[in-house]
Amino acid sequence: MQPHPLSNLSLDEANQARDIIVQAEGKDVVILFRGIMLEEPAKSILVTFLDLERSGKLTPDSVRPPRLARCQYDVAAEDKLFTSYESVVDLKSNEVIKKEIVEAPHQQMLNIQELELLVEVCQASPAFRDAMAEFELPDGFEVVIEPWPYGGDDGENEQRRYFQGLVFAQDTNNKNPDSNFYAYPLPIIPVMDAYKREIVRIDHLSTGGKGENPAVKAKPAGGQRRKILEHCKASEYVPELLPQGTRTDLKPLNVVQPEGTSFKITDESLVQWQGWSFRITFNPREGAVVHDVHYNGRSIFYRLSISEMTVPYADARYPFHRKQAFDFGDGGAGNQANNLKLGCDCLGAIKYLDGITIDGSGKPKKHPNVVCIHEQDNGICWKHTNWRTGRAVVVRNRELVVQFIITLANYEYIFAYKFDQAGAVTIETRATGIVSVVNIDPGATSDYGNVVSPGALAQNHQHIFCARIDPAIDGHSNTVIQEESHTVPRGPSNPRGNYYEVSRTPIKVSQGTDAAPQHNRVFKIVNESRKNAISGRPVGYKFSPPPTQLLLADPGSLQYERALFAKHHVWVTKYKDNELYAGGRFTLQSSKEVDGVADAAARQDKVEDEDIVVWSVFGLTHNPRVEDWPVMPIETLQVNLRPADFFEENPSINVPSSENLASRLVVCSQ
Repeated sequence: MQPHPLSNLSLDEANQARDIIVQAEGKDVVILFRGIMLEEPAKSILVTFLDLERSGKLTPDSVRPPRLARCQYDVAAEDKLFTSYESVVDLKSNEVIKKEIVEAPHQQMLNIQELELLVEVCQASPAFRDAMAEFELPDGFEVVIEPWPYGGDDGENEQRRYFQGLVFAQDTNNKNPDSNFYAYPLPIIPVMDAYKREIVRIDHLSTGGKGENPAVKAKPAGGQRRKILEHCKASEYVPELLPQGTRTDLKPLNVVQPEGTSFKITDESLVQWQGWSFRITFNPREGAVVHDVHYNGRSIFYRLSISEMTVPYADARYPFHRKQAFDFGDGGAGNQANNLKLGCDCLGAIKYLDGITIDGSGKPKKHPNVVCIHEQDNGICWKHTNWRTGRAVVVRNRELVVQFIITLANYEYIFAYKFDQAGAVTIETRATGIVSVVNIDPGATSDYGNVVSPGALAQNHQHIFCARIDPAIDGHSNTVIQEESHTVPRGPSNPRGNYYEVSRTPIKVSQGTDAAPQHNRVFKIVNESRKNAISGRPVGYKFSPPPTQLLLADPGSLQYERALFAKHHVWVTKYKDNELYAGGRFTLQSSKEVDGVADAAARQDKVEDEDIVVWSVFGLTHNPRVEDWPVMPIETLQVNLRPADFFEENPSINVPSSENLASRLVVCSQ
């Protein structure tokens, strides 16, 4: 049976795509593969197929979208110089149907082999050994190199492919490989040319704290060995190394569904639950993506995804102006996804979905348990008590959660799409993990961060996310209405001063705009051709953009120019196939955002009653606390997409108001 157009590539299909590329490039070349993923069908073709499928009119003779794969790879010929390509292959005809050279200044996404290479090259490098000789490490400590993207191209690297390493030391005396090495930062950063496989320089880091001139580069110690870690302190987080152990007074809390789940999954992609139906794909860049979202047969969203995130650091000293990760574009969120563990990452009755990953030769393997799907209780959905009779009707708020988790060196991010019984969808991000630290002298403090452990300065930084919302509110011709509530001065229309007016302004051309909580600014995505039978207003969905701080880097700076998407809370653009990434297709080592959402908005396309895309930007300005150490508690951000005159009553009104018989009264007093 043919796979569904929104089914992930199988291992066989990924192998087939690899073989097509290898055959097309010939035998006398070396190929380094970076990614093989499903190339989603063009929207016009896929929508036709999905409409046929939903109407029950799909037959074996119906025209299906082509089954395509996008391949990212480098090719080295006899001159041993690498050329980067992105190609699209047709898995039916076994042909390359599109081939594009990725030219400078753009760089392809990194792969895990390059990060491993950095460690190997450092270990073999005389320059790195000489730099390490400046430090006298305590007995039993070993060097740990944490690979990082090089960051923005600041003109110093001649557009070579660079990677850098943050360097730490790990105490091996406890014989535990999970001992926290982040507590012992070392003030050097080796920089590697990935194609030459050599360390091209060692950046030395300042450690003095306040009073340092950020315009002056730090220099080597000049032959004097420094006991650079003497004032640092162990900061463990694995249970067996905690000095006081773990708590002993916590009782078990189990999530039990004795009759099983209320959701159904078909073809490992089609999810049906409480009136909702949608499909899930998983790709190396965006991780889990939600497609073709319907409620009781009515179209709501064509595609939901986390498009990009950037993490710029605010330490003004060299070379931290380059310390800025694009965790989706640089290395791919899907590539860094955790293999989720039952009873830890997700509780209750769980369904897992797998992805695939490839190595440098293009050989695919299963990436197990990268998405978990489960139901959870989130308190009360609605309640009313008739005070005359004393009767209360209470409905619990059950949600269906589609979740994936990524680990990027020190940080973890938890992403979830949450569907509820009242017709709302929540896109949620949660940040945890270990804050990035650099070495600081004993007793010193810094304007660039907070000392969270002796010798460890956690640098100030931001986490800025962008969710891409491709709406289909009862069809694909939609409009965004900017709605605000304003005070009306006393006068003929407001004689007693209590009236406020609601203004509704359609966004007519592609642009960026911002949150305004002081005006209760709400964005409604509506279908002007479909009216609610009760209110007479257009059917729609609304969201209030989280009024979080936008990018703080100075306009014109390297960090700012690389992340133009982060200068507005909301963008509205006209749909264009393959325009998926807020920060542009190529973020690794970029110096400017290219073909991102800012460029899409600059086209000034008509977006009223059109096929549009809405981009929601939100984030966390993270000025670390001591309580964020050694592992920070969760910080949560949400974008809530709620029906606005889409239904003719509360869609959860028919959810049973049942009593949970497993709940029981306990006596807590002694």
